[in-house]
Amino acid sequence: MEPKKNPKVDLTKNSSLYFVIGLSIVLLITWRVIEWKTYKNVYDYEALTVDDDDDEDVPITEQLKTPPPPPPPPPPAPEIIEVIEDEEEIEETVIESTETDEEEIIEVVEVIEEYEDIDVPFAVIEDVPIFPGCERVKKAERRNCFQEQMNKHIKRNFRYPEIAQEMGIQGRVYVNFIISKNGSITNIRMRGPDKNLEKEAQRIIAKLPRMTPGKQRGRPVRVPFSIPITFRLR
Repeated sequence: MEPKKNPKVDLTKNSSLYFVIGLSIVLLITWRVIEWKTYKNVYDYEALTVDDDDDEDVPITEQLKTPPPPPPPPPPAPEIIEVIEDEEEIEETVIESTETDEEEIIEVVEVIEEYEDIDVPFAVIEDVPIFPGCERVKKAERRNCFQEQMNKHIKRNFRYPEIAQEMGIQGRVYVNFIISKNGSITNIRMRGPDKNLEKEAQRIIAKLPRMTPGKQRGRPVRVPFSIPITFRLR
């Protein structure tokens, strides 16, 4: 026996109607979603200007009254200068003219320059001292002639001290002296390894002849000179 279906309970009876209704609802929702518009919130700010506050009431303040400045002090009274008449006569100073008349004779006083005694080294002096025997030599060659004559004088008067020979003393003695303004030899100074050698060097230089003094700008001057004397044993 087959079971009977209740026509009210049959779900397939209106299924096509339900399908159409559901489809319409879905299409409606889809259309609304597509057509939906959004708007951005835009805010407009109005700048406040000074003219907008013209109607604002400004409170009136009471102006403070400042006392007037004190009057300036009166100017000092001018000093009264009393003028006293001087009865004494003022002696006038007469300035005489310094111009000379043509007839006036001007006396010229000759000024003589006085030179102090100065030492001019042999290497830079204008006119070197003249060693005896170099008088006829040319001026440009007198310096060399002086050196040659000095060496000849030392060789001619050289004697080796016997004490220094016995003790085996040898060495070089540096001799400094000055050719004075009159050509004589003065201020002999020695520096060497032994007193005996220094004494012999002094003796040799002291025997130098008088020379013609050296000149600077045409005037005789003192001329310092130095020379080494070597003592050597063989």
